[in-house]
Amino acid sequence: MEKYLSILRYSTLFWGIQEKDFMSLIHCLDGRLISYTKGEIIYHSGDVIQNVGVVLSGNICILEDDFWGNRTILGTAEPGELFGEVYACLQSEVIANNVMANEKTDVLFLDVKRVMTTCSASCNFHNRLIQNLLKVMAERNLMLTQKMRHMSKRTTRDKLLSYLSAQSEKQKSRSFQISLNRQQLADYLAVDRSAMSSALSKLRDEGVLEFHKNNFKLKEFVEEEVQ
Repeated sequence: MEKYLSILRYSTLFWGIQEKDFMSLIHCLDGRLISYTKGEIIYHSGDVIQNVGVVLSGNICILEDDFWGNRTILGTAEPGELFGEVYACLQSEVIANNVMANEKTDVLFLDVKRVMTTCSASCNFHNRLIQNLLKVMAERNLMLTQKMRHMSKRTTRDKLLSYLSAQSEKQKSRSFQISLNRQQLADYLAVDRSAMSSALSKLRDEGVLEFHKNNFKLKEFVEEEVQ
């Protein structure tokens, strides 16, 4: 667990808590470290959970699969980020989506009930944890709003530009890496994969961007296509 303390230091949930208190906090919240292989389901749709997950390595996808097998990626979480916090706080509400490890992934699970109540030891970090958990939920709401902004664009090209621009801004660089492969990116933007690949190739030919696998570089500002 000690090797992941540097990840926890930059996690929103642990913001403002001294690193010397991390191990005490994890023990107080009944922390459990579990490893998952690529493609393994962490939470199944229909589960009732009490634990919030903190990604320590790898990354996860939050998936929605319909009756016919069509898949949409609702969101992702990378090292330091949380998932399952809303359902864990609701306690009795079943999860509406699957959560899957996108690669070999280590997750720290914390009992959210112990976050919301003061323990017998009267740990001084509980109030900070509650504040941080509220901030995490606010960030999750913002993430969903951003996803809706990408999906509201009319063309695949514009959806791609909106998403890639946001990733560049988030990582504060024209050159950046995304955690989604091509199929997952298409699922996230709710577009056809072949149409998306075609749009990417056209953007590259126009000199708008460069890419190799999951690495992208934006080269210049481009106005949206006129419909």
